[in-house]
Amino acid sequence: MEKLSKEKSRALLESTTTEAHLLQHALAVSVAMGAMARHFGADADYWQAVGLLHDYDYQQHPDEHLQHTAAPLAGAGVDDESVRAILSHGWGLCTDVQPQTDLEKSLYAVDELTGLISATAKMRPSGIADLEPKSVKKKFKDKAFAAKIDRTVIQQGADMLGMELGALIALCIEGMKPCATELGLLGTGQG
Repeated sequence: MEKLSKEKSRALLESTTTEAHLLQHALAVSVAMGAMARHFGADADYWQAVGLLHDYDYQQHPDEHLQHTAAPLAGAGVDDESVRAILSHGWGLCTDVQPQTDLEKSLYAVDELTGLISATAKMRPSGIADLEPKSVKKKFKDKAFAAKIDRTVIQQGADMLGMELGALIALCIEGMKPCATELGLLGTGQG
């Protein structure tokens, strides 16, 4: 079975997801995963495909997230490695699939982190264009800011990867910058 492609991921995601904010989040995770793959010397297109599809069942089953993912994806011909990676991003939250590979650990860390980066960028006149990791780290410490974002998961993901939080944030920012327009991260002073 061939590895998951971005085209297949996009088609599968669009078959279950129509809400703009969920599609934006999927894109943010996808492009951040591309940056992570480049960091680890892995296949960026493949990691992006996994990132794009990670919330496949979320819109339809928000209270049973990832419980309606494995069988439909396997039925659509998605390879076992990709399905396992997608399930692992819910480890300790809604699955018992512990992240083991760099791909899985990255997806686990990046999912929540892209939300924090996006929320931080949206508050700034220049958006993500000149966003520094230290600004995101400051918001990371402010539990009232974007309160729904689970900081424990982000830190645990960084720890699993053996990465300092600032380095992880920097990689995600760099991955997300080229898609600032699509992600709505141009800032309060533009567009």
